[in-house]
Amino acid sequence: MNSEGIAKGLLSIGAVFLRPGKPFTWASGIKSPVYCDNRLILTAPVVRDLVESELAGAIMEFFPDCEVLMGTSTAGIPHAAIVGHILGLPMGYVRAKAKEHGRTNRIEGKLVTGQKVVVVEDLISTGGSSLETVGVLEEAGAEVLGILSIFNYGIRLLPIKTVSLCDLDTLSQVAVSEGYIKESEMEEVLKWKSEI
Repeated sequence: MNSEGIAKGLLSIGAVFLRPGKPFTWASGIKSPVYCDNRLILTAPVVRDLVESELAGAIMEFFPDCEVLMGTSTAGIPHAAIVGHILGLPMGYVRAKAKEHGRTNRIEGKLVTGQKVVVVEDLISTGGSSLETVGVLEEAGAEVLGILSIFNYGIRLLPIKTVSLCDLDTLSQVAVSEGYIKESEMEEVLKWKSEI
């Protein structure tokens, strides 16, 4: 995988913000010196092409038995759709909560019991929402082969096969070599990761 190329791409479009001196607050309440907004990938065609190509390659390399891609709501959905198109695979997505109308679906798209599924995430922070998605799919009878993400903070080791195109360690090193942050700031970021 081209982890350094992905890191350069994310940094070049401003999808990653590094602020060791003024941390961001995540939805979980965690204070982080890094914030990753992978939604910006969709508006940057060159980086988007690289990311989707690398995601498709990772499916073929690490999950060759995959039969269905399931995106996480909401940021994983477009990536699952694009990669599904590239590979000729069906895709669907898992809602954060069941609809309150109609068929009250939590899973959108066709899923047959026993199908081999890969969950497509834009990023993994603590891993909570990723594991919840896996649980919903397994409850519905899917065989979840693993999770594929664009970016992984590397805070937690998940109890399922997880493949990420880029992680915080690689991104931090590239950010220093490309002049986005100083080495001392990188050390602060990596210290934060080891202490969380």
